[in-house]
Parts: sequence; C-alpha cells; structure tokens
Amino acid sequence: MSRQKEWLIGLGIAWGMIILIILLVSYVSQKKTYEGVNLASGGDKVAVVELFGLIANSESVVRQLRTYGEHGSVKAIVLRIDSPGGDVAAAQEIYETVRRVRDGGKPVVASMGNVAASGGYYVACGSDTIVANPGTVTGSIGVIAEFPNMQELLKKVGIKFEVVKSGPYKDTGSPHRDLTPADRRYLQAFVNDAYEQFVDVVARERNLPRKKVIMLADGRIFTGRQALQHGLVDLLGDYEVAIKLAAQMSHIKGYPAIVKERRRRITLFDFVFQQAMGVIRSLSGMTLKYRLY
Repeated sequence: MSRQKEWLIGLGIAWGMIILIILLVSYVSQKKTYEGVNLASGGDKVAVVELFGLIANSESVVRQLRTYGEHGSVKAIVLRIDSPGGDVAAAQEIYETVRRVRDGGKPVVASMGNVAASGGYYVACGSDTIVANPGTVTGSIGVIAEFPNMQELLKKVGIKFEVVKSGPYKDTGSPHRDLTPADRRYLQAFVNDAYEQFVDVVARERNLPRKKVIMLADGRIFTGRQALQHGLVDLLGDYEVAIKLAAQMSHIKGYPAIVKERRRRITLFDFVFQQAMGVIRSLSGMTLKYRLY
C-alpha cells in the first residue's frame, strides 16, 4: 500500500472520529436531564422554567413551556426570572407562549429574582400571578436602539468603507458613519412602535389605565415593593412563596413535587465564541441593538 493511500485512510479515520465525537456531544447536550423528579414519573408536579441572563434566544424557554403546558402530570408552572431584558422579538415570543399556556387553563406563576426588568418584566406579564421580592429590580419599561460609531477609530488605522446601497436607510446604524437627521427620525419611529406594543401589553395584562402605564413607562426601575404599589406585580415573596402558590392554584396538597430541566453549564468555548461573534458583527456593520433593557 502506498504512503498516499495510507495517508488518505488515516485522514478518513480521523474525520470519522471527529464526526462521531460531534454527534455524541450533540446527543448529550440535547438529552434532557431533570432536577427533582423526572417528568416521566407519576404524580402531580409543578414545573420550574428558568429564564436567566440576557434574553437573546427564546427557543429553550419556549420549548420547555410548551412541553410542560401539554404534559398532563404538570399541573402548574413557575417561571423563575432573573434577567435585565434583551432582544424584543425573543421576549415577545416567550411572553406569547406564557400567555397561551395560561389561557389554556394551566396556572403560571412568575417568580422574580434579583432582576426582572424590561424584557424580563415583559415576559412576566403573561403569567397569572407575578411574585417579586421586596428588593427585586423590575420595571424599566421601554425600548432602546443603540450601536457603536467606529468612524474615528477606522480613520486612525486607515480603513475606509465604500457603500453601495439600494435605498437611503439600508445602512442606517452602520458603525462606519454618523446618523443623518432622516436616520434619527426613522429609528425613533421604529423604537416608538415597539414601545407602544410594550405599553399595550402592560396595560392589558395588568388591567391598568394606559395613561398610568405611560407615566410609569419612562425607563425607570422599581423595587418589588414599589412595583406592588403601582400595580405592576401581585404579591411580595420569594421563590418558595411562588412554588407554594402554584401548588395551591393547581389544587396540589402540601409541598409539590418539582420538575426542572437541568441547565447546561456555560463553557469557556461558549464565552469565547460569543465574544468573537460580537466582534465580527461589529466589523460587518450588523450592530443595531433593538432591545428591551
């Protein structure tokens, strides 16, 4: 056998091993493991869905809500929120899923941790009852669009971008140039529309006059106790209070069995990858941030 054939066979074996490892890692990462009781076990349960950190992707939380919403042994859901907010569409998708589960007849209790502000509060509005700690940071009802301006930096390193675009607003928010007055008007209208959607949800779900919500929706944060006074939350209490309330609402006697999907640990690779993607987006002009925080 020639050395070239041996090399090709070795290369094929190496690639086969790499593919096998990738498939195994993918399988392990997708396999659902639970804390507390297993979802497949018998008896009535309260499911806990955690929403932690920036809301950048709705997929995992939406999947869990749908699963627990459809599972007969899960009688209520506690949505544990510790988030300063995040992307508008992701928060809206989670809110809509929470609302559908609630409207389907399964009690949903939002339990606020350290922070449940802006998009975190948006999501909580879909629940039957919002429970906040007295010192929880909440509120921050508003929308922001932001992006870096790298024009001066690029000048110093001698980089200049030439742009050919199909319309005057196609590169609005580009880090390579200043905003024009027309850009600002366009973005302000964009932000205002998202803001109106947020206000509509709070007014409808909290049964508050729209004028009152607008007075509160200027970006201010509130403690949980202040939020209760304004009608933004229903009850002061910690995580245990939320669990017991969910059990009572679903007619479970005593302390309920808890089912909760085990969170995957964030690795160094995840962190480095996220930072690298942020740099790539910044350099490519994909930097317009349209967020609830």
